[in-house]
Amino acid sequence: MPVPAPRQAEPSAVLPDGGLTLLVIENDPGGSLSGPDMADMTGAAGRPVRIRTARNLTEAERLLTDDVQCILLDLALPPVDGPSGKQPGGACGSDGPDEMDTLRQVLRLAPHHAVLALTAEADAERAAEAVRVGAQDYLCRDELDGRVLSRAIRYAVERKRADFAQRQLTETRLLAKENARLERGLLPHPLLAGSELRFAARYRPGRSRALLGGDFYDTVRTEDGTVHAMIGDVCGHGPDEAALGVELRIAWRALTLAGLCGDELLATLQQVLEHERADEEIFATLCTVDIAPDGRTAALCLAGHPAPLLVSPGRPPVLLPQDGGGPALGLLSPARWPHQEVELGDAWSLLMYTDGLIEGRIGAGTRRLGQEGMIELIARQVKEGLGGEELLDAAVTEVRALNGGELTDDLAVMLLDRG
Repeated sequence: MPVPAPRQAEPSAVLPDGGLTLLVIENDPGGSLSGPDMADMTGAAGRPVRIRTARNLTEAERLLTDDVQCILLDLALPPVDGPSGKQPGGACGSDGPDEMDTLRQVLRLAPHHAVLALTAEADAERAAEAVRVGAQDYLCRDELDGRVLSRAIRYAVERKRADFAQRQLTETRLLAKENARLERGLLPHPLLAGSELRFAARYRPGRSRALLGGDFYDTVRTEDGTVHAMIGDVCGHGPDEAALGVELRIAWRALTLAGLCGDELLATLQQVLEHERADEEIFATLCTVDIAPDGRTAALCLAGHPAPLLVSPGRPPVLLPQDGGGPALGLLSPARWPHQEVELGDAWSLLMYTDGLIEGRIGAGTRRLGQEGMIELIARQVKEGLGGEELLDAAVTEVRALNGGELTDDLAVMLLDRG
């Protein structure tokens, strides 16, 4: 489901002994770094800066090993054969090579290294262009000494690392937003136009920072006025299970709108699961409720899933019949899933849920909330006047509090109200 972040090579770091290695690219054997002015050039912790010199890009490619942290490029370096053995190309429409071509080749050759541009004189326009092209900083030859260069090297290395970290952070944020948009788009939007029923749902995946888990639910109304509701749970908590849950939900909606029901519908869903699951041990529990157009009765089908909770005014909440269902999808083939007719009444609330709601712990021990605990919890909150969205929020909040923190299992809970 989520798109993985691409791995990138990190910029070269400072050596363990605190020293720095500088690769100088210039065609003057005497070099800009000779003379007494360079004697005080030091890296971190006062360590001397190691210097390597290349007269062209071919030599630079050979000397550019992992221990090099920074490159000093003389912008006056004449065009020579680059690492590819070809002459650097000129700008479009120009008669000769662009003066920044050599810098661009160095940046392509060493994309994760800090690069300093060395100008022959205080040419602000040329130096600024070098920074715009991609150099971390520039130095003027007539102002160059060991102290200035060592400070510039350290600054360039840290700036390169900071730029890299910022780019990675930006890419991670964009990736997270894209995954969040993708997962939000895969969550269901109930199709209840024309129905008097009210719908509410809450969903909390067990995976950290995920929006989708292996739980799934949906609700649609068909042309005959029947409202079909479904909730299910794919065993497991990873992205593969989340993807399978989405596939089963979409398949259920399509098959229901196409008119399939009963054993034919569940048998087809089981075929989808068997073809799409990553492992033969994967199964899914499912609960479906088909509410008659008058809203007073429903057909209940359980495939290894806990029964819904019926809340009626003036009566204690009760579970719909738990016995008489069929096996979870993916366990037995062929299989049967009997439907049971249940009375709902004139006014009611029907709570459908996954086991994440009832398998949370109570306190520090091993005791679980269970269905009895859930019934007591919902009964108390209904007595306090809660319903709809408020009831679901209060129920999920209390279940988490009883567990002593975030639940480790996926949780989905759906509420349909009439009257």
